[in-house]
Amino acid sequence: MKFGLVFANTGFAATPEGAASLGQIAEESGFDSLWTVEHVVVPAGYESQYPYSPTGKMPGREDNPIPDPLIWLTWVAANTRTIKLATGILILPQRNPVVLSKEVSTLDVLSGGRVILGVGVGWLREEFDAIGVDFDERGAITDEYVGALRSLWQEDEPTFKGTWASFDRAKMYPKPLQAGGVPIHVGGHSKAAARRAGRLGDGFFPAKGSIEELTELFEVARSSARDAGRDPAAIEMTCGGAMDVDGVKRFEDAGADRLVIPTFGRDAEQYKQMLGSFAENVITKV
Repeated sequence: MKFGLVFANTGFAATPEGAASLGQIAEESGFDSLWTVEHVVVPAGYESQYPYSPTGKMPGREDNPIPDPLIWLTWVAANTRTIKLATGILILPQRNPVVLSKEVSTLDVLSGGRVILGVGVGWLREEFDAIGVDFDERGAITDEYVGALRSLWQEDEPTFKGTWASFDRAKMYPKPLQAGGVPIHVGGHSKAAARRAGRLGDGFFPAKGSIEELTELFEVARSSARDAGRDPAAIEMTCGGAMDVDGVKRFEDAGADRLVIPTFGRDAEQYKQMLGSFAENVITKV
């Protein structure tokens, strides 16, 4: 079982000192990955329902800093050596895939091949409106952009013809250091997200769910992979939900490959205490 940290680019870690401290302490404590969250803007008084809280609102205030995930991960990459650098998630339909391919590839090269691109379709309609992207088409846009990214990463002279992305013999260098391109993990807690992960992804990252719900979603992803002629066992499953050894083992039995815990702390000392305690009581015992 692997272990990661979510909400990595929030709170104290949104500062230069906090980001470097979190990366270094997580690396030393045995965590394999950091997973960032993303919102370009949070429109004041938004009415869209946040799907991961019964209140329908994101935790914290609307003006809490959320640094750009790729720039934040670049800073962390420069201050660490081995920990994987993951977006969990980046809202793919809001990004230009040609520009994004260069940004992610550059980060992968500079970090020594440590990037995981976690992507999702998003939920905040008001944010899509502010950026100028069709919220209702976000699922189809996401599917198409995954194909565009893979084309740019894997082909010498990529050519792609789609509805929202189109390019001809577009040489994009540097290519990612990781063979085949940066792994793409699909986030989301719905069956549609699970099917997308099985059909297109290298991993699946449902952001919530009981063991029973996750077991079903994992099987939906694997079934989708089989239907697409892909190896279902190659889809890496990441989830949260346990803070003790017994809980971790239950999630592992359900098919999880990585378990992530939230990142909270007011300073580096709290990071050391929290992550050190989890490492001692859980990571070293599973």
